[in-house]
Amino acid sequence: MAADSTLMAKNSFFAASTDVKRLTTSHDDLTRELKEFVNNHPIVIKLKSQPEFSKSLLKSEIRHNFIGRTLVGPGKVVVSPLTWIETGGKSLVQISYLGMDLCGHPGIIHGGMLATMLDEGFANCCSAAFPNKNGMTANLNINYRAPVFARNFVVLRANTTKVQGRKIWVEGHIETLVTEGEKPIVLVEASALFIELRQSATQPE
Repeated sequence: MAADSTLMAKNSFFAASTDVKRLTTSHDDLTRELKEFVNNHPIVIKLKSQPEFSKSLLKSEIRHNFIGRTLVGPGKVVVSPLTWIETGGKSLVQISYLGMDLCGHPGIIHGGMLATMLDEGFANCCSAAFPNKNGMTANLNINYRAPVFARNFVVLRANTTKVQGRKIWVEGHIETLVTEGEKPIVLVEASALFIELRQSATQPE
């Protein structure tokens, strides 16, 4: 897929301004810089003011965890994603920063990484709607619309669209994180079906 120059410019607004700094900035300093940037973004400020959304913490305390451990670190998911979930698992908004070590093509985030983000994000979105809060992916359909450039923030948005017994359908997308007044670009779209296992109620905590 050829990279569109307009998309590259919009999706790289943060990376372009900090490339020079990264040559001499430590990982801890970069982490602080990224956290300060995203915590003061208009989307984050708005989510904090909406009582129907609650902030969800990344399960980094789990020793063997692909999202919370393996993918976190310098050059990868540099700072823990900020995640808000609407009451009852109705919707989810997640903001993530993706580093250069997550690329497939040079400078472009690997499609498998994006699929993992969508799978995890959709599951986190709808889990509260399950009777036992525990569902597994049965189907995930993805359409890649545009390249996702590394060293940028992206926004994952998910919505629970249908609940039927042990089955839940979710739809959503990943888009660019833009400044106030700008229209985000949809980068990846997806839909999924989650099913709660019959034995979920008997599984240990």
